[in-house]
Amino acid sequence: MKVTALLSLCLCMILGSLGKPLFPEQEKDPKFWNEWAQETLKNALKLQPLNNKAKNLILFLGDGMGIPTVTAARILKGQLNGQMGEETQLEMDKFPFVSLAKTYNTNAQVADSAGTATAFLCGVKANEGTVGVSAAAVRFQCNTTKGNEVTSILRWAKDTGKSVGIVTTTRVNHATPSAAYAHSVNRDWYSDNEMPAEALQDGCKDIARQLFENIPNIDVIMGGGRKFMFPKNTSDVEYPKIGKHNGTRNDGRNLVQEWTDRMKDKKGHYVWNKKQLLSLNPDKVDYLLGLFEPLDMTYDLERNTETDPSLTEMVEVAIKILRKNPSGFYLLVEGGRIDHGHHEGKAKQALHEAVELDRAVSRADLLTSIHDTLTVVTADHSHTFSFGGYTPRGNPIFGLSPFLSDIDQKPYTAILYGNGPGYKIVNGVRENVSTIDYKENNYLAQAAVPLSSETHGGEDVAVFAKGPLAHLFHGVHEQHYIPHVMAYAACIGQNREHCSSRASSAGLHPVLSSIAALLTVTRLLC
Repeated sequence: MKVTALLSLCLCMILGSLGKPLFPEQEKDPKFWNEWAQETLKNALKLQPLNNKAKNLILFLGDGMGIPTVTAARILKGQLNGQMGEETQLEMDKFPFVSLAKTYNTNAQVADSAGTATAFLCGVKANEGTVGVSAAAVRFQCNTTKGNEVTSILRWAKDTGKSVGIVTTTRVNHATPSAAYAHSVNRDWYSDNEMPAEALQDGCKDIARQLFENIPNIDVIMGGGRKFMFPKNTSDVEYPKIGKHNGTRNDGRNLVQEWTDRMKDKKGHYVWNKKQLLSLNPDKVDYLLGLFEPLDMTYDLERNTETDPSLTEMVEVAIKILRKNPSGFYLLVEGGRIDHGHHEGKAKQALHEAVELDRAVSRADLLTSIHDTLTVVTADHSHTFSFGGYTPRGNPIFGLSPFLSDIDQKPYTAILYGNGPGYKIVNGVRENVSTIDYKENNYLAQAAVPLSSETHGGEDVAVFAKGPLAHLFHGVHEQHYIPHVMAYAACIGQNREHCSSRASSAGLHPVLSSIAALLTVTRLLC
């Protein structure tokens, strides 16, 4: 009887909770997030007087680059240069302002990359798995899309005359870049081939199609994802004999050809390999579409340096094209495969991706000025990646702890995961890592819980900032605050009231200075 009563009570509690929303109803309304960010921004503006306007905006997004990843990448960077590592500075370490961002989605304590991308690009927190729509939109339900679309800072910049660009090491229609231009209740609707018939009948568009239709004139687009742009069974230009790389589109459209036709009289160029990219003269290119792999780009450690451009090389070309616009530019740069390395339990791949992202930050610094360019480096979320073990100074970042486990008397690597594919039991006990090559590129670091794919972590991520109004990134903030600050600094989007007054005040300074100087000289002479 007691068991039956307990089961009945549990059932009642479960049924009672089904009718309750998973999160506050107000979080479905973009107005809630916008007003919160605006209030936070007003408070931040009290910290320091306004300084100059940002002509250019660059957001570097390390997908999955939590703080442990930043620290480990710093050590790796130093060790690759023959140093001990800990004393090394990443380029982002040199930024004068650092804050933390809270990464949760409206319906998830531990976030995914789609909901977070909507936050740091559109300024509105959203449900996991959805891009460019508010929390009122429900994942997989196409009919909840209309009326719940939210626009991104890339769109705000384009609407005010700036050039805009997207550079990623994932497919260009992956979660992070897609939030810049798409409105989709499912991040996985890469082409119409991945969409259910019901969603197509209800009028929802695949993300690849939205890339070219929602904001038709994105100036620079670079990354992977070729297969989603071509008709089904079309052979890939680089891998013509590998069926899995064939085109996927059921609608028969060749989106690359459509883009090329539209841009042929606008100095538009399509490239699919490094040689074509680097042979371009940026001064003679106004629009660029570069698709370098059928899916995501290869890990930097495995990259064919003859055929595939690095993230740094893509960023350099992008900036040289975008900076020609006298009104400035907005550029989104994603080091997207940091995340993939962690999911696969391949810490070496993930950390080398993070180091490459930092190289791209360094290259961007050489091509821009801190006086007119606001640069932000952050992450969408973290991972269960960690490193410890009381290792001595200068210990190889992929090396062993100097101590054996006091439980099973076996060695262990400094790098470990809380969960993931690296969980392995041999003859009923933990694998002895000293018997295998734990420094190999694709070694799976040991994990505490067995999972086919390691999960994201839920802790805050760092936000590094430099340039005009970078001081507004301080303390701990919600992730959706990021694009509001960047828009404020550049006088785009909804924050423009301060721009004319700032400009007029700036214009008065030389006049007032001249008058003061004249009065001083007059007093001295009299």
